[in-house]
Amino acid sequence: MSDTASKNLSGFGEKTDSNGNEFLAFTLGKEEYGIDILKVQEIRGYEAVTRIANSPDFIKGVVNLRGIIVPIVDMRIKFQLGEPTYDQFTVVIILNIGGRVVGMVVDSVSDVITLTQEQIKPAPEMGTTFDSDYLIGLGTLEQRMLILVDIDKLMSSAEMGLIEKLAA
Repeated sequence: MSDTASKNLSGFGEKTDSNGNEFLAFTLGKEEYGIDILKVQEIRGYEAVTRIANSPDFIKGVVNLRGIIVPIVDMRIKFQLGEPTYDQFTVVIILNIGGRVVGMVVDSVSDVITLTQEQIKPAPEMGTTFDSDYLIGLGTLEQRMLILVDIDKLMSSAEMGLIEKLAA
């Protein structure tokens, strides 16, 4: 995560610099994930999308969010976590990454968790469908373990094709 991106949001997260980082916790299948709360613009219920022809399966389509056309990515399809179902718990996390607004479909959102650097462990290298390049690490809090996703890197990856490569 670039330091400039997190500092541009005045008033957000300033108190967390010494105490730790805040992550929005969400579920995909049976696993719990976390993303930097500063990237989250809003959380909405799932609504019908307009499908775009010839787009990858994981891009469900687009929605009109107050005049902004927002691509919607289904993370369950992206990470091959089985057949997605859409119910009252299905949530779209609206992200602002590199000035581009993108929606991310997840099974549910639980809470915001503050983790100190000591609570974040490096992710082990595994030959999984989830590329460890997109992981910050594993966050541990009591009995919970969050898979911390570098959402900037994931959404700006070439395979997503949604956001121009972020300037390093």
